[in-house]
Amino acid sequence: MTTYIFFDEALHMLVNAFLISVSLLIAGSGIGLAVIETIEKTGDRQISPRQFR
Repeated sequence: MTTYIFFDEALHMLVNAFLISVSLLIAGSGIGLAVIETIEKTGDRQISPRQFR
């Protein structure tokens, strides 16, 4: 028995994989930007002149 994947099914799988990867990339970048923004907000209060030497 041979198992063939038809072109429509393969294209559907590729489109789904692409959409999932794009959504994960957008979610990951949003989380990363939120973390960076939080770090920058908390870091503004703790800057001392010694850090720049």
